[in-house]
Amino acid sequence: MRVVVVGPCASGKSVLVEGLTKLGYEAQACAQEHSYVPTMWQMDQPDLLVYLDATLATIRRRRQDEFPATELAAQQKRLANARQHCHLYLKTDDLNIEKVLRRVRRFVDRSAKRKK
Repeated sequence: MRVVVVGPCASGKSVLVEGLTKLGYEAQACAQEHSYVPTMWQMDQPDLLVYLDATLATIRRRRQDEFPATELAAQQKRLANARQHCHLYLKTDDLNIEKVLRRVRRFVDRSAKRKK
């Protein structure tokens, strides 16, 4: 099952994909937040689309910089189509990577069982 992960900068995409891959899942991040092609995520042909989200305060804390609010708004606009079509939406503000990974794994495993 191919899992594609989207979300704004510093939402946890890369860390999640790394964790899923280490556990044997087929996962990749899509840089949809940087693309003006609203359906770019579809090019990766996901079986499951996971949208990770974070607030501006969390993004700034994780990046350790003053990430502009205007940039987050632009990314959210570019991600609107993916958010509308995602199979799992997960806010990561109050979650550490272990909790994010556990929730996504549970969702992927349940989805795989339903497809059988």
